[in-house]
Amino acid sequence: MHRYRSHTCGALRDTDIGQDVRLSGWCHRIRDHGGLLFIDLRDHYGMTQCVVDPDSKAFSLAEKLRAEWVVKIDGKVRRRPEGTDNPELPTGMIEVFINEIEVLGEAGELPMPVFGDQEYPEEIRLKYRFLDLRREKLHQNIMTRGAIVDSMRRRMKDAGFFEFQTPILTASSPEGARDFLVPSRIHPGKFYALPQAPQQYKQLLMMSGFDRYFQIAPCFRDEDPRADRLPGEFYQLDLEMSFVTQDDVFAAMEPVITGVFEEFADGKPVTKKWPRIPFAESLRKYGTDKPDLRNPLVMQDVSEHFRGSGFKVFARMLEDASNQVWAIPGPGGGSRAFCDRMNSWAQGEGQPGLGYIMWREGGEGAGPLANNIGAERTAAIRDQLGLKEGDAAFFVAGDPQKFWKFAGLARTRLGEELNLIDKDRFELAWIVDFPMYEYNEEDKKVDFSHNPFSMPQGGLEALETQDPLTIKAFQYDIACNGYEIASGGIRNHRPQAMVKAFEIAGYGEETVIERFGGMYRAFQYGAPPHGGMAAGVDRIVMLLCGTNNLREISLFPMNQRAEDLLMGAPSEVTPKQLRELHIRLNLPQG
Repeated sequence: MHRYRSHTCGALRDTDIGQDVRLSGWCHRIRDHGGLLFIDLRDHYGMTQCVVDPDSKAFSLAEKLRAEWVVKIDGKVRRRPEGTDNPELPTGMIEVFINEIEVLGEAGELPMPVFGDQEYPEEIRLKYRFLDLRREKLHQNIMTRGAIVDSMRRRMKDAGFFEFQTPILTASSPEGARDFLVPSRIHPGKFYALPQAPQQYKQLLMMSGFDRYFQIAPCFRDEDPRADRLPGEFYQLDLEMSFVTQDDVFAAMEPVITGVFEEFADGKPVTKKWPRIPFAESLRKYGTDKPDLRNPLVMQDVSEHFRGSGFKVFARMLEDASNQVWAIPGPGGGSRAFCDRMNSWAQGEGQPGLGYIMWREGGEGAGPLANNIGAERTAAIRDQLGLKEGDAAFFVAGDPQKFWKFAGLARTRLGEELNLIDKDRFELAWIVDFPMYEYNEEDKKVDFSHNPFSMPQGGLEALETQDPLTIKAFQYDIACNGYEIASGGIRNHRPQAMVKAFEIAGYGEETVIERFGGMYRAFQYGAPPHGGMAAGVDRIVMLLCGTNNLREISLFPMNQRAEDLLMGAPSEVTPKQLRELHIRLNLPQG
């Protein structure tokens, strides 16, 4: 018999009754039932109930066992007594009667329990992550993550993509976030950067004639922590294709992503044919560029009903052509208490309030706005929004460029408060036609709004003749249930157009050559039209595991201060290490 086990703790069934077996694992739970000791023995594969009585030579040692001790158990498989079987457990029909126990590893007093899924402070969970990862739900999430990555890899290869690994030590480039820099010992004063994404390398692969590339790529960004991104590093399904239009990328990737979701959705419905929603339409209807389409609420422009009306606040605003009034429908929200609650919520968000109209029995509008604009305009708003008695509408007014984010938050809040969101489904969509540029208020200049390597719609002619802020790009995102889970674009592969695109954003040709020299040179020697995208592995796994915290699907995450509490990173280095790198510290005072 093997030194440690003849079977795993998830393997034994009633067909094994009568066998002598050897198991090794952790003491998950120990129960004393009046002289009988029950030990639930756990390993990666499952759990087996083991039992010992005072007549067994192993009993005295069994009494000393504690939670999370690692033990080897020899015994005989027998059927559980009638009425004690557990159909929820694969091994629930049998138990192992213990003949012998060997302690393989004692455990000290636990800083947190492994049995059960009760909440524990994050600081302790991350510091003792090796214990946290033993917990059933988190352990299963990590295994699901691995299965999802396997599924992505298999589907990409089936779709004709080839897997490549691009460098980790590379050059710094302006991708939109700070780089993690790595000092060079051999080249004093110079630094490598960890890649924010394999963007340039994957485009260079297309220059090299490889046609269809993908990898499960680690990416590094020195960003302030965000709820929907782990600090420091994350993984993406990165891909690029040659000789493709935007439609070709969609046709290749929609089945891959849909297939992954369907495989792991646990029976929940997944969008079959994804809608394509222009960026501007997404902002107008949903107040976000990553809409949660499980929420049926659609905002509408109702400016005409307030223009010249008795509600002077809105009427005066609308004298400025750039201002609008948007309505957010609230089906079933037509009570004073609910409307007041929404108004208080808006004030808590830093807004002056949230105007509303309620429709009471008989279809009459009620509330201050209804009283000011009159029955005819109130009825017209109700008809436009398709509302009925018992419903309400909420209003946001001003310059849409300034209020669309708040309007989107209000739409989400209404959907949640009125229980309109079907949580048991996955709604996927393409968001298309992103603006190529945006105005940077802080620096008072035109800047790239998304990916600087994207092809402008209209090509070089658009860059030379159009107002930059009106140029759309062949850029697209995938939105799912309120999260952006992928982003991509058709690339600007013509050197002249690339230089012009960067020139508009304030980068001269010299800067382009200096910062993107490899790609710029490659474009001079026969560049195929190409495009691709990157899907966030972490976010996809998070959605499929039914959690809203990325730490619940990552092995060894950092905390919100970008600290690894388990390994003690970041840490100080020795003076010798600094001397070798020709670095002197200039720490902040105080």
